[in-house]
Amino acid sequence: MTEHVGYDKHDAAGNNSGNSRNGKSAKTIKGTFGELALETPRDRNGTFEPQIIEKHQTRFTGFDANILSLYSRGLSTREIQQHLEEIYGVEVTAGLISSVTDEVLDEVKRWQNRQLDPVYPIMYLDAIQFKVRDNGHVRNKAIYLAIGVTIEGYKEVLGLWIAQTEGAKFWLQVVTELKNRGITDIFIACVDGLKGFPEAIESVFPQTEVQLCIVHLVRHSLKFVGYKQRQEVARALKTIYTAASEAAAAERLEEFAAKWDSKFPLIAKAWRANWPRVIPFFAHPPEIRKVIYTTNAIESLNMSLRKISKTRGSFPNDDALLRLLFLALRNIAKKWTRKTVTDWQSALNRFAILYEDRLPLASLGEHS
Repeated sequence: MTEHVGYDKHDAAGNNSGNSRNGKSAKTIKGTFGELALETPRDRNGTFEPQIIEKHQTRFTGFDANILSLYSRGLSTREIQQHLEEIYGVEVTAGLISSVTDEVLDEVKRWQNRQLDPVYPIMYLDAIQFKVRDNGHVRNKAIYLAIGVTIEGYKEVLGLWIAQTEGAKFWLQVVTELKNRGITDIFIACVDGLKGFPEAIESVFPQTEVQLCIVHLVRHSLKFVGYKQRQEVARALKTIYTAASEAAAAERLEEFAAKWDSKFPLIAKAWRANWPRVIPFFAHPPEIRKVIYTTNAIESLNMSLRKISKTRGSFPNDDALLRLLFLALRNIAKKWTRKTVTDWQSALNRFAILYEDRLPLASLGEHS
């Protein structure tokens, strides 16, 4: 009300202002939490509009949404109870919070089974570990995540799956499900260095180029290097993946091997073994290289999910984990309003040339 009329209660600034406070009106609000006595301030002109609970409203339907909002930000059941009591003066039972969050599972199922776009120019695939109680024991379980970049250039979480451990066999199930949900083509799939992962993707989408995450490969390489020489080796590796072309990168790799093979023979060997998965991004200009040579897009998402779940030592079951991650992903995705590549139209035109006849013509027309 102070904001509405423009002055504090009893302030002389309100004299002859044209509007003033006019007492309060009482009513009882009903909701899933029970009943709540409420007093709403009034103004003389009748122009004040309450924002949380509107005029003539007798049932508070937004209470469930508040519970879900707090839950999605990682608050525990006890913290949600305390928060709602402080704001509304209402005692909320743990059972109510549980029943409200349980209803999310139906939404998760619909979301997980929704139809997907036929073509995603870029896709990121990665897994993250969480602790979950299982048959009386706390186990590490892998949550598999897939992020697609749409024809319009925006990121979209395509699904999340849970399994005991990360493995190429389960990734095969994931990409098969993605195909069954309507995806017919992926131009570039960005993955980490998990053994058998690229082959799992190519068995379902044989035309897809699999781009190994360069950051993962560099980290793997530096495991063989002592602390004192780590920066020097990292700089030498950078000359490989920042080269202007595939041919130039191959020359830098040979130069690296000539200098460092005597001390760290496994590094150049690893790069050569993965070379077909290292080089796809060299076919693209710098602005596209930035988004496909690393899985940072999905690792950034994983970091956000870890922050949200850090208050929990473990989850009581798989459903509790899926509920929280789904709600958290929904919040995070609301902020994805910028295109993955600034000049997405140029990227689309380049994709149309490189992946001839695979990009829908309608999409080029819409964005030209």
